[in-house]
Amino acid sequence: MAKKNGSLNRRGFLKGAAAGAAALVATAPAANAQRGAAPAATAPQPSEAQLAADTTPRPAQVSTRIIEKPGSDFMVDVIKSLGIEYVAANPGSSFEGLHESLINYGENKMPEFLTCTHEENAVAMAHGYAKIENKPMLALLHGTIGVQHAAMAIYNAYGDRVPIFMMAGAGDTAVPAHNAVDMAAMVRDFVKWDHQPTTLAQFANSCVRAYKLATTPPTAPVLVIAESDLQERPLEQKPNIPKLVMPAAPAADLGSVREMAKMLVAAESPRINAGRVARSQKSIEQMVELAELLGAPVNVGGDRVNFPNRHPLAGNGTGQPDLILSLEAAGGGGGFGQNAANNRAKTINVSSLELLATHNFNINGNPPQADLLITADAESSLPALLEEVKKLITADHKRVVQERTAKHAQANDKARLEGKEVARFGWDSSPVSLARLAGELWPLIKNEDWSLVSPQGFVGGWPGRLWNMDKHYRYIGGQGAGGMGYGAPASVGAALANRKYGRLSINI
Repeated sequence: MAKKNGSLNRRGFLKGAAAGAAALVATAPAANAQRGAAPAATAPQPSEAQLAADTTPRPAQVSTRIIEKPGSDFMVDVIKSLGIEYVAANPGSSFEGLHESLINYGENKMPEFLTCTHEENAVAMAHGYAKIENKPMLALLHGTIGVQHAAMAIYNAYGDRVPIFMMAGAGDTAVPAHNAVDMAAMVRDFVKWDHQPTTLAQFANSCVRAYKLATTPPTAPVLVIAESDLQERPLEQKPNIPKLVMPAAPAADLGSVREMAKMLVAAESPRINAGRVARSQKSIEQMVELAELLGAPVNVGGDRVNFPNRHPLAGNGTGQPDLILSLEAAGGGGGFGQNAANNRAKTINVSSLELLATHNFNINGNPPQADLLITADAESSLPALLEEVKKLITADHKRVVQERTAKHAQANDKARLEGKEVARFGWDSSPVSLARLAGELWPLIKNEDWSLVSPQGFVGGWPGRLWNMDKHYRYIGGQGAGGMGYGAPASVGAALANRKYGRLSINI
């Protein structure tokens, strides 16, 4: 690496330090021998051969692997071009070239290297980070063992539809068991895309493509294999790095949007079942606008904050639905009474889930039966849907919506008050009830910019019932696939993402 202006050439420093250490090791025995003869001992003196074996130093091993401009430097340039902030890894020899370049050539900035104790922790950290930032961080995996260690965390992220960029080191000749002909095969059924490039030019193309695929809905983990030889081979000329141009998300076609709008406006008792529709605060605001235009209750809770839980239309409302709009929901009616005994309600399903289907895992279940089925990203389809709904609403319809909204608001308010009464059960019990734990925390955090970064499943869902969930980052959901090992590292990753915004991250 050429020395950068105003910066210390760390490789030159380390090279000199290694040579100095080798010289010191070589001269130390001679210096010890000159300190004078040891006191006479009663034990027999060693022979000359034994003395030579014990005191003669072995020749210092001078590394022949020092490469001024390795391919891993170019790999760092590629990673930097993607705007990745952090890389999490349990260090391993299969990516030692890339590790060295990240620190010395990349100066440990954008991305910053974070040492983890386990590959599952590294991927779970990236999982939590992405649910706050809505973009991936990098996780490095050490050979076959690292990929297998990470498998559960990858599966969780795949089930949660979260973008994670992973690289696995390959070509560690010291341990044959750490290599595989097709390393990505172990996790191919639950990553969106993988590739094993054989040249640095291919590596650049693969990384840019992987990033785009990971972050284009339906979002999911991706994996690129980084061969040791590519990392450590001298770089003669830097290949071109493709420009990162993000594709538009697959929104619903206009014809389907218009049909959906007609059905919603014509419905007498519509409901909205929000799954993982909102990835930003803007999407939550669009959900509020849609619900208010239709006078439609929206389910709250689940794995994301899609709708403010204290809004008058947050809840199941009153009466039976005649139309259910499901947005990125894995199930059917979303708690609105849609079952075999009550199948009179029509359904509209807008989801990108089918685009993640694999031959082996049916991780999100079969798509629900629907009268109108649209395979598209629901969030990206909201703006067009809002415009079409506005075109169809008349003055008479506005009056109907006002009356409908008032009835649902009254029912939802009653349900919230009943929930608070339920929270009082066992309030003075020992140990402290989960409801009281959440209730006592609320006045301490309500004036802070807070973010609940741990799952609610093991605390009875009480934060979601007692706290004001009004922002997309207030709650980021659970494991995705229900696997263990997610909670602590994912919370750390989410807190890492929250840090730049000055948010208080909470893990219960």
